[in-house]
Amino acid sequence: MVHESAGAELCAVVDTDATRAAESASLYQAEALTDFRQLAGKVDAAVVAVPTTSHEAVASPLLEAGIDVLVEKPIAPDMESAGRMVEAAERHGRILQVGHLERFNPAVVELERRATLPLFFEIHRLNVFSPRSLDVDVVLDLMIHDIDIVLALAKAEPAEIRAAGIRILSHKVDIANVRLQFPNGCVANLTASRVSTERVRKLRLFQPRQYLSLDYGRQDLVLFSVGQNQQIGFEKATISPSEPLKIQLQAFLDSIESRKMPKCSGASARLTLGTALAILDKIEEHSATVSRSLEDRWKLQ
Repeated sequence: MVHESAGAELCAVVDTDATRAAESASLYQAEALTDFRQLAGKVDAAVVAVPTTSHEAVASPLLEAGIDVLVEKPIAPDMESAGRMVEAAERHGRILQVGHLERFNPAVVELERRATLPLFFEIHRLNVFSPRSLDVDVVLDLMIHDIDIVLALAKAEPAEIRAAGIRILSHKVDIANVRLQFPNGCVANLTASRVSTERVRKLRLFQPRQYLSLDYGRQDLVLFSVGQNQQIGFEKATISPSEPLKIQLQAFLDSIESRKMPKCSGASARLTLGTALAILDKIEEHSATVSRSLEDRWKLQ
């Protein structure tokens, strides 16, 4: 996407594999590098697309070198690493944006505009199995998109979390169901799976006198409203489909130019990560309870 932007020039491609770096760089007449530290003094900004476990090890030195950073989601595998990244950005006056891509989906942007007082969410994000991103579980891989959106719309952190999840095709949690309850009574039910036979990405939001249904993939939003005389009104929001990746990159470039905090800042991404990790803790608690129940049952047989 960078090479297509009118506001940025792709200067270098970094890959620890020199051959891969050269092949990719040659496509865009860019410099091929094998060490990200070589970017210092050569670029103003960098996109960090490495495994989650390496985000902080790459992003923090770049930020300390005076380079603005767009890093893939989740921001980090743990709160300590995320905190160091946020602190590095603040200390050196750099932009740190995290790639919560769905926030730039045109349908989600319209949903954010239409949301007034969310009271209930029902969200499903199902993917067919893929060997990618198996270094993290389904909560950090898929569900974190929806956690980020729910937190942004609820404008609060959850007061209560209930969660269950199981491992099926990997050593990480592959399917999870979560219930978040917020201080004002708002409830969000989220289901994420990477072992589905179909791809589903839908969000339903209920608020006073209105129901909103969003399809992430189709980028559409429909609204059902209760009007005067209890008449039900239907509206399909006018949305111009667009590529979220392009919108995200442009938002990053705009933040670089204006020096304003990005929509998906490191600080907000850290809060999202905190909720995701709390969900994983609840999943572990649930798994331990199930294991004890099974052991007790076996003992009785």
